[in-house]
Amino acid sequence: MTQTRADGRRADQLRPITIEANIAPYATGSVLIGFGLTRVICAATIEPRVPSWMRQQGVPGGWLTAEYSMLPYSTLDRKSRDISKGKLDGRTVEIQRLIGRSLRAVLDLEKLGERTLWIDCDVLQADGGTRTAAITGAYLAARLAVQKLLEAKVLAENPLADSVAAVSAGVYDHELLLDLAYVEDRDAEVDANVVMTGRGRFVEVQSSGEEATFSQEQLQSLLALAQKGLVELAAAQVAFLSRHLLTRQA
Repeated sequence: MTQTRADGRRADQLRPITIEANIAPYATGSVLIGFGLTRVICAATIEPRVPSWMRQQGVPGGWLTAEYSMLPYSTLDRKSRDISKGKLDGRTVEIQRLIGRSLRAVLDLEKLGERTLWIDCDVLQADGGTRTAAITGAYLAARLAVQKLLEAKVLAENPLADSVAAVSAGVYDHELLLDLAYVEDRDAEVDANVVMTGRGRFVEVQSSGEEATFSQEQLQSLLALAQKGLVELAAAQVAFLSRHLLTRQA
């Protein structure tokens, strides 16, 4: 992996990661996360109620749900708001569900109690990897929100059993690349999004060929490349939380 990319990165190098805390002061916890030029506001709000279907079915514990949107000015050509079309597009629904699944994989819903943890991810600027940045930032927003409830003694223990992050990898111009920017993602022969916990357990692997096929060896190489990036993202999450939590536990 010696190829130098358009932005100067090595093939196995993440884009610069930036994280700013408390970007949305009325949310219980929030961050502005940047993967290079991609920037996403991730906000977590905890409400003292659960969905009606949980009450009706007698399901114990709480719930987590996610919403995702790309702001009209986040792309080069203005993107219409979903509300103006009267429905969510398929991509939005897919990403919302992915964010929700990823966070629920590390959340003990019974420890959350009868509460709903809302995750809102709004893309300010899109340059590839918006879903992976959203997942990585959503965990941090959720962890900040949980900390507030722990400090207020609303929660007896942390319901987040592990961290979670996501990154893309792909085959572009016959090279394996980590953390694809838009121009790479647009023209990639193979594109993968990988979600993993801080302890190295996979939550989800999405991989597809774009008018191409890929071998088992390529898939294994993409997973290994993604794992390298995810270890680095998990370390960045720990470093961020060590600066912003009263405790050192991430």
